[in-house]
Amino acid sequence: MALHFSVLASGSTGNAFYIGTNKTKLLVDVGLSGKKLEKLLDDVSVNPKELDGILVTHEHSDHIKGVGIVARRYGLPIYANEKTWQAMEAQLGKIQGDQKFQFDMETVQTFGDIDVESFGVSHDAIDPMFYVFHHEGKKVSMLTDTGYVSERMKKTVENSNAILFESNHDVGMLQMGGYPWNIKRRILSDKGHVSNEDAAVAMLDVIGNQTKQIYLGHLSQDNNMIDLARMSVEQILQKHDAGVGEQFTLEDTSPTKPTPICYV
Repeated sequence: MALHFSVLASGSTGNAFYIGTNKTKLLVDVGLSGKKLEKLLDDVSVNPKELDGILVTHEHSDHIKGVGIVARRYGLPIYANEKTWQAMEAQLGKIQGDQKFQFDMETVQTFGDIDVESFGVSHDAIDPMFYVFHHEGKKVSMLTDTGYVSERMKKTVENSNAILFESNHDVGMLQMGGYPWNIKRRILSDKGHVSNEDAAVAMLDVIGNQTKQIYLGHLSQDNNMIDLARMSVEQILQKHDAGVGEQFTLEDTSPTKPTPICYV
């Protein structure tokens, strides 16, 4: 079976991502309850008993809320870098020693027939990192929870067959909204989240001949809307003749519904 994936949940209320082949099945983050995760997996016909491990991006609760529960329930190993382990371990509950594994930033680890590459992002967590998945020449990347997209990040994810890309907020909605100023300043900072417009500009540098799907991820419930995010990103991509709707499609994500399984 080809490399395939589903964005199970994406947003400030909880994040989870499934990716697999016929041989290997992985989760990235479980930022929601074990019960909710099981429902989301069932919706895309994935049996949690067949999972091989959980990769963690960073210690914020919308990414790790259910990690400990799911790991204990299914006996799954958990992979994170050293600083993230230190920051999140107390939040996970009791984890057996043989379920704890280190995955250093800027390294590649092999899980069955999937090579997983980790890379750093700019976010207000202790040592946040995201992942690129390689299998038989195919490439799927995840890039959310970053205040800006550096040249190094772009190089890492460029020409992916599919990519989950942060499109967190509309700057105008955020500035006019009811968040306290310190929260607004955090979101707009280099360690916050990428806006719709900044996401689109960064996408121009990472779209390649192989790129077929871009998923707009981690939308703010208060400072964005699905239609607004799509329109804002689409306008910039169309202005630069990037091939949106022809070479590749823009896909929506949800905090409560998984995307259909996509094969690359």
